[in-house]
Amino acid sequence: MEFFNFEHFYSWDNPEVWVAFGLVIFIGIVVMAGVPKLIAGALDAKAAKIQSDLDEAARLRAEAEALLATIRKEKAEAEAQAKALVAAAEADARIMETEAKQRLEESMARRQALAERRIASAEAQASAEVKAAAADVAAQAAEAILAARAGKADPLLDAAIAQIGTRLN
Repeated sequence: MEFFNFEHFYSWDNPEVWVAFGLVIFIGIVVMAGVPKLIAGALDAKAAKIQSDLDEAARLRAEAEALLATIRKEKAEAEAQAKALVAAAEADARIMETEAKQRLEESMARRQALAERRIASAEAQASAEVKAAAADVAAQAAEAILAARAGKADPLLDAAIAQIGTRLN
């Protein structure tokens, strides 16, 4: 190892000695000027900023998790409310259907009763008209019989003919 030869290594003619000497002086000046403290301060400031960013991120994450839990709770409540509304709407629809059927049945019963009354009235009117027509025919027949008898009076027959009009009407 010729490089560590003491005669050659520490000789002022060797350029490496001058480079080493200049490096030691530069390091001494840097240390005296407080550059290591400046570097350490900058690193500490950077570490503090990183730590504050990490703390802020943790705080924001906690807030986001709390907000997510709140949103999930509200979503569950909204779903439950929607289910309740659907159930209530279905119940209302069933009630309305039952009421509509009941109203329809009542309306049909009223119309049927009205139709039956009209039919009964028409039957009564038709019966009355038939009776009146029969009375008129009977009266005409009686007149024809009386005209054919021409002068022969029968008091029993005259009384029966007089009652026909009142009994048939």
